[in-house]
Amino acid sequence: MSAPPTFDEAFRRSLRDLFAWRRDVRRFRTDPVPEATLRACLDEAHLSPSVGNSQPWRFVRVADPGRRAGVAASFARCNSDAALGYAPERAARYRALKLAGLREAPVHLAVFCDADTEAGHGLGRATMPEMLRYSVVGAVQTLWLAARARGLGVGWVSILEPEAVTALLDVPASWHLVAYLCLGWPVEEHADPELARHGWQARGPLDLTER
Repeated sequence: MSAPPTFDEAFRRSLRDLFAWRRDVRRFRTDPVPEATLRACLDEAHLSPSVGNSQPWRFVRVADPGRRAGVAASFARCNSDAALGYAPERAARYRALKLAGLREAPVHLAVFCDADTEAGHGLGRATMPEMLRYSVVGAVQTLWLAARARGLGVGWVSILEPEAVTALLDVPASWHLVAYLCLGWPVEEHADPELARHGWQARGPLDLTER
């Protein structure tokens, strides 16, 4: 057996700071991210837990300009349609928000769940097959924290057409898009969420229910 590391109070304070400063970034510098830095973040994401040790995450680095443009076009369509679903005052506020850094971010990562993976032999998925996708979400969060610990920012773009993006990236049919991430160096640093800062939605208190 290996001796576990000791996580002291100083580490716990730093860890809480990391959680607090893990912001959804939409404003990126165009400076490139060193390949070794990106790889270190991905390697740490691969340490994430997964149902049955299935490791169903599949990372696709989107580097082709044409494919990036297609993703940006999908975002533009969905973003325009989303604004139409709000009353006029809220719609105006929505349109004023910057909701993606697709044009500026040096790294685009599409994160898929491989629904047909044989790894894990189906353990833990018979009653809750969605655990595969939840495992991918856990890997995304680990990647996010690993990037933030290195000064990088990550933005999760969900205002997209999953089927269109999947087709655009030409991946296996069993892969389901879970996250489209922009990654790079932030233009500015803020401890508070951008949506709270710009008046869209304040962060609420923890809601803990007991039964």
